[in-house]
Amino acid sequence: MITERRFDIDWLRVIAIGLLLIYHIAIIFQPWAMFIGFIKSDEFLEGLWKPMTMLNVWRIPLLFYVSGMGLYFAMRKRNWKQLILERTKRILLPFLFGIVAITTLHMFVFQLYYNMPLGYFPHQGHLWFLGNIFVYVLILLPFFYYLKKDGNGKIKRMLSSLMGHPGAPLLISLFFVLEVLLVKPQLFSLYAQTWHGFFNGFLAFLFGFLFVYSGKTFWQTVLKWRWLYIGLAAVLFGIRYFIYATEAPGYLTAIESNCWIFGIFGLGYKYLNKTSKILSYLSQAAYPVYIIHMFVLYVGALLILPLEIPILLKFVAILVFTGVGCFLIYEFVLRRLGFLRSLFGLKWIHKKTEKVKTSTSNLN
Repeated sequence: MITERRFDIDWLRVIAIGLLLIYHIAIIFQPWAMFIGFIKSDEFLEGLWKPMTMLNVWRIPLLFYVSGMGLYFAMRKRNWKQLILERTKRILLPFLFGIVAITTLHMFVFQLYYNMPLGYFPHQGHLWFLGNIFVYVLILLPFFYYLKKDGNGKIKRMLSSLMGHPGAPLLISLFFVLEVLLVKPQLFSLYAQTWHGFFNGFLAFLFGFLFVYSGKTFWQTVLKWRWLYIGLAAVLFGIRYFIYATEAPGYLTAIESNCWIFGIFGLGYKYLNKTSKILSYLSQAAYPVYIIHMFVLYVGALLILPLEIPILLKFVAILVFTGVGCFLIYEFVLRRLGFLRSLFGLKWIHKKTEKVKTSTSNLN
């Protein structure tokens, strides 16, 4: 098993969560926002959606890939019983708590904004991602521990050899093509609580694990050929944008999605594989911020949208409000109150060892 720390994977998780916040804020300023349960601005920034159409085909699959990689690192020092217990505490507990206590909060804000009768509606909301991850762990754990036990066996040698070729990542994309051909999603980017989101995430989680398991050859390949993958993705995005008005056939979008991701992996491996105090802090904060960001975002919309200011300033103000609000809640509440830590995916930390353990990566 690889033992070296992979700071680039931590960085990619942090970046993906940051992009998620921007993406969700952009939805507020689209005319269809209410159809998916978002507060909607009376004025629109439809031009803002143009870059989002490039982002929305790879942002969620990237998180699933990174989650599969994270499981690989978590398995290094744990047997299967320890891992299931740890994932139950870190994923299932925040997921169940979030359904009854977190997603209901932003629904209260939604009801307040539209002067609706207040009602309590437990639901998965944006936390569906955690439910999927936990199911993937349960399904794939026997196979993953077989691979761990097999060490440098035939499967690893075959994967390592295959991943040395630039076409191998493109070959992997065929599994994602098959998924969209079989599931036939209405929209490729409609992941939340859909079978397309489940199977797309399952494949990304599986291959994320296998990429790290296979050794350095995958990373050397995406490093060397990163601009090829990004170039292919850009061409496919151009076809999707100009010919299909952003909604290309699923098989083309599946290939585009993976090309963006493999290019990003190559860039991350080259430029981000180094630690820093900022990364140590952000890698701990990313998970609880993901859990609370929708509530903070909705409060920002409630307070800022009625203001008589230019619409672009409203977007910036909600963005700043969400970022600062999430930071304050994490830093002064979630991070410091021991009884809340486990409910938001954070490890219990004894005061005497807090300074040492805060540098621990979420990969473990």
